[in-house]
Amino acid sequence: MKAKTLNSCSLLLILMFYNTKTMAQSQIIITNQNAIIAAAENTQSAALILKNNLDKAFKASFKINPTTVAGNPEIILEITNSDNEIQNQNEFIIKSDTKSIYLKAKNEKYLRYAVYTLLEMWGFRKYTAAETFIPRLEQILFDKNYTKKIKPDFEYRSLLYPDAYDPDFRDWHKLDLQIYDFSLWGHSFNTLVPAKDFFKDNPKLFALYEGQRNTESLCMTNDTVVELVTEKMKKIIAQNPNAVFFSVSQNDDVVYCECSECKALNAKYGGPQGSLYSFLNKIATQFPTTKITTLAYLHTQKPPLNLKIEPNIYTLFCPIELDRGKPLNSQNSASFIKTLENWSATSPHLYLWDYSVQFANYFSPFPNIHTFSENYKTFKKNNVKGLFVQGYADILGDFSELRQYLLAKLLWDTSIDIEATTADFLRGFYGKTTPFINQYLNLLAENQTKSNTYLDIYSGPVQSRNTFLTPEAITEYDHLLEKASVATEEDPILNAKVLKLRLALEYVFFEQSKFYGKNQHGMFIVNEKGEKEVKQGLTNRVLNFTKACNDLKIYELSEAGLSPDDYYKEWLEIAKNTTSHLGETLKVNFITHPSNDFEGKGSESLVDGNRGYRDFNINWIGWYDANPEFEILTQNLDFTRLKINFLEDQRHWIFLPKAIKIYGYKNQNWELIKQYDFENFTENYETKSKSWQLTDESFKNFIKIKILIENQTHLPDWRKRKNKKPMVMIDEIELYKK
Repeated sequence: MKAKTLNSCSLLLILMFYNTKTMAQSQIIITNQNAIIAAAENTQSAALILKNNLDKAFKASFKINPTTVAGNPEIILEITNSDNEIQNQNEFIIKSDTKSIYLKAKNEKYLRYAVYTLLEMWGFRKYTAAETFIPRLEQILFDKNYTKKIKPDFEYRSLLYPDAYDPDFRDWHKLDLQIYDFSLWGHSFNTLVPAKDFFKDNPKLFALYEGQRNTESLCMTNDTVVELVTEKMKKIIAQNPNAVFFSVSQNDDVVYCECSECKALNAKYGGPQGSLYSFLNKIATQFPTTKITTLAYLHTQKPPLNLKIEPNIYTLFCPIELDRGKPLNSQNSASFIKTLENWSATSPHLYLWDYSVQFANYFSPFPNIHTFSENYKTFKKNNVKGLFVQGYADILGDFSELRQYLLAKLLWDTSIDIEATTADFLRGFYGKTTPFINQYLNLLAENQTKSNTYLDIYSGPVQSRNTFLTPEAITEYDHLLEKASVATEEDPILNAKVLKLRLALEYVFFEQSKFYGKNQHGMFIVNEKGEKEVKQGLTNRVLNFTKACNDLKIYELSEAGLSPDDYYKEWLEIAKNTTSHLGETLKVNFITHPSNDFEGKGSESLVDGNRGYRDFNINWIGWYDANPEFEILTQNLDFTRLKINFLEDQRHWIFLPKAIKIYGYKNQNWELIKQYDFENFTENYETKSKSWQLTDESFKNFIKIKILIENQTHLPDWRKRKNKKPMVMIDEIELYKK
């Protein structure tokens, strides 16, 4: 563990509150000559934590004594069973009389929490698992006759960030960890009633959805399902006697049962959540002393109407769709606030799953930190009792150190001064580079706020190219980080921290350069032969980026699991996936305009010589529940081969079309040149592009070519979902002489 010490100026600032002679008569003076009193065995671990930290701050060691000495100031640690001072297990007291300081709690864990709180009052900090800030001290002053009872704003506080896996960091910041507390966690239907074991012989156990039995959910009114889940739960509970929670929750999908019995419950209780909570109540009554959690997620996000929920059910509300660039309040998120209020009135135990990062691009800047404080005050106000905060898991992402620190503080106390806490962290973690890092952080938030656009947890640099990640903004950010880099003055630790932030801008540049192609800010230039090639040195920059990520042990760049090495391999594939064809200077007119979210650079994207790869956000043009139709003004261009590239990504409802029709225009008439009908496709979740091409000598006879693509009219059985329609995605339209 790396420990920091204060310089003389910083020491003066921290001790000003404590170390003034005019206040000495009203304060207790603690030096290493004073002992830590830990009379009972169950106070020893907390006493050791206090001693070890104070020993590092003072020139000499502290002693731990079992009994007090008359007349000497002491720090006394107690675990008490008395309800006179402490009524709850999850609170502690820090107090003093005229002589000594007392830390009291009802259990060992909260006594340790009292120690960490006291240390922070004295200027100690734990910024990350690897960095603890230790002040240099000669004495500590503490107010006489001081009393403060402290308890958390949320009873359960789980943080899915890298350092939350470190027991010391987790203990210091008073965090829980779901992998220890949950036996069953998250989506669990598939664990409780595995489709591979039951679907073939008994499909009625599973949801009747869109007219067919679907393995993604269960029939909530099938008595056999209740029996199977009950028996499975008995085994799991017996095998995990130390677990606190057991999840009985829908799979990660929008499928739910529509059989006549489930449909009747849904109608009675306000939606698919009605049959779910009727089912959960049956399970909960079998295990009245067991804490059963369930996800209020997607189609079950709202509470059931007029249905009492069993007292041992804990609802984990999962608002995944929210705009994360604005605070969650009635002005910005009225629907969410209403749902939250309804859950507060309905659920016996309301927890919340907070999505705090961008999951599609861990490394891309994601300016939502400025929303944290108001959001957590909103959660507390609406009776949220526990939080699971999903971040980067064990991977370093955009400002991950600052994020986990602030979120840990807010999980404990929503009333903290967030600006002061942020400033304190930045000074401690980024040192002399702080002014530039702070400017960068604030500028990101300002640019996002000015854009007034939706900030999506599944978005990325390409979607944000016109908001807070414009090329001009990136240049400004980079100038600030360059200044920060210069300020490190050969400090390798600070330099590495700034490098990590700069890697994020590198990643943004690479992603956007794929999108811009041969245009300004793109990855390609056109050489003297008319061929596209990657700009000099750019591929080596990508290689250095991947090496740096690997050195930082960043093994994934997104929730999908893309590794830095695979990112580099994809870059090389994209670099090769170019074409130079005769249509690149031609004008394309949309007859059917593409979907607003997938219009790329407009019609020029279809003929820019830059083919799309696997990411549907980059270069692909999409039509949702519509038939793409557009014309190319060929002006009797002498070409004989036309090639169209399609994307197939069934997981995201992107399918190959049913048919293509090619028309030529001459003599004021459209003439059908060719019609092609695609074969029926099969279930396949591999993301890939597929090309179709037509060779015809008559193309040169037309002044323009019209392409009409017939989209699928229905989703295939394996991807049928409510309110989903098929999409066609195209890039590129290529014209060749041969």
